[in-house]
Parts: sequence; C-alpha cells; structure tokens
Amino acid sequence: QAQLLESGGGSVQAGGSLRLSCQISIRAYFPVRMAWFRQAAGMEREGVACIWPARGDSVYADSVKGRFTISKDNAANAVYLQMDSLNSNDTAMYYCAAAQWHMTSISPLNTDAYTDWGQGTQVTVSS
Repeated sequence: QAQLLESGGGSVQAGGSLRLSCQISIRAYFPVRMAWFRQAAGMEREGVACIWPARGDSVYADSVKGRFTISKDNAANAVYLQMDSLNSNDTAMYYCAAAQWHMTSISPLNTDAYTDWGQGTQVTVSS
C-alpha cells in the first residue's frame, strides 16, 4: 500500500495563498487519479479537486473553482494544490488521495473513488 505524504499546510490570513504538496512514497506506484479532499470540524469529507496524471485533466468542486489549482509532477510522483484567495470557509484538514484503478460509476470527487489516503495537513484561514 502506498503512503501519501502531505505537506504545506499552515495558518494564513483571508485573501492569502498556500501550496499543498502530496508525495507518493513508493516509486513504482502510479495511480490513475489523484485528488485533494478536505474535512472541516463536524463536517463530512468533501472533494476539492482531482487530476488524472496520465492526461492532465482535472475537476474542481464549485466552491474552489477559479481559486484552487491542482497540478502534478509525474517524474516526482507528486501532486500539488495551489490555493489562492483563501477565506475562512477553506479552513479544514486537507487530505491527499490516490486511486489505483478507474471507477467510472463513482464521481471523481467522491471518497469511495479512492483507495489510498494521506494523514492530512491542516489549513487555517483567519479573517
């Protein structure tokens, strides 16, 4: 099972930016899709963005469109989430997820579409 190692979380003021990184620890592991999820206190985990590393396509939740950008570095087996124009609603634990196989019957922003998860990195936005 692959380990996903997130980094880059922290505290920032509203309007600021953060860049999250997710590194896959196993070199021979090539997921078909990777994503970022977040979970605020008392809330369900929600999909933020996902990317298909092979072709570069991406999907975003409506709440982050135009503010967040997901990207990948296939050589480094890493995925990033650039977060701009942050607001207090973005405060949450952010998780990296990877899918070992395609699940076309499930939304790519659904937690059930992913097989491997990181431990999370906290993002706190103060107003």
